[in-house]
Amino acid sequence: MKKKSPYRYFKTSPEIIRLAVMLYVRFPLSLRNVEDLLHERGVVVSHEAVRYWWHRFGPMFASEIRKRRITGMKSSHWRWHLDEVFVRINGERHYLWRAVDHEGEVLESYVTKTRDKKAALKFLRKAMRKHGRPEMIVTDRLRSYGAAMKEIGAAHRQKTGRWLNNRAENSHLPFRRRERAMLRFRRMRSLQKLAAVHASIYNPFNSERSLSSRSNFKMNRAAALYEWRGLCEA
Repeated sequence: MKKKSPYRYFKTSPEIIRLAVMLYVRFPLSLRNVEDLLHERGVVVSHEAVRYWWHRFGPMFASEIRKRRITGMKSSHWRWHLDEVFVRINGERHYLWRAVDHEGEVLESYVTKTRDKKAALKFLRKAMRKHGRPEMIVTDRLRSYGAAMKEIGAAHRQKTGRWLNNRAENSHLPFRRRERAMLRFRRMRSLQKLAAVHASIYNPFNSERSLSSRSNFKMNRAAALYEWRGLCEA
């Protein structure tokens, strides 16, 4: 049975929809910035159309990227870096937990109202259920991590130390730039959705230019674009 196209009720071509979603999620652009960039390319759409596309297709694209990378053994079981960053929603502090592998790829994002043992335990179980158990887990000195890992029998895998968790700290920067462009969040569900979609879409394009030659960077970028253009094809 032929798979139905997710674009079958849209007059706009799939290429334009994918481009609009990538521009909005990957870069710190507003909806009107994306509208202007598409207009320069001869594509006349409303910023409200870009908003609808992002809400409709963003999670779909992110889900397919995660499936492809997990199936292709892209997930690392060697070393994870865990960290949490606070995000304000309507003036109330929430916490965004992130698990990052040794190459800087975000494996899991999770939003909670607290950062106690219960929240850390739920986050760890969710990440390990999807990606398995790593050999080493690098964290900061937040006691919630140690208590949660002790309960699941992974205390011997934890490692803390000064500057050891810079990989996770640096992974917050693209999200912070995206947050400023969106002028903060109003609902916890919106934060969770954006964090998960942003991480999945940003991962294929996350190449450390300072650690690779120009030829390798161009090759990896071309491969990421090729993968992106093939998402959700009928």
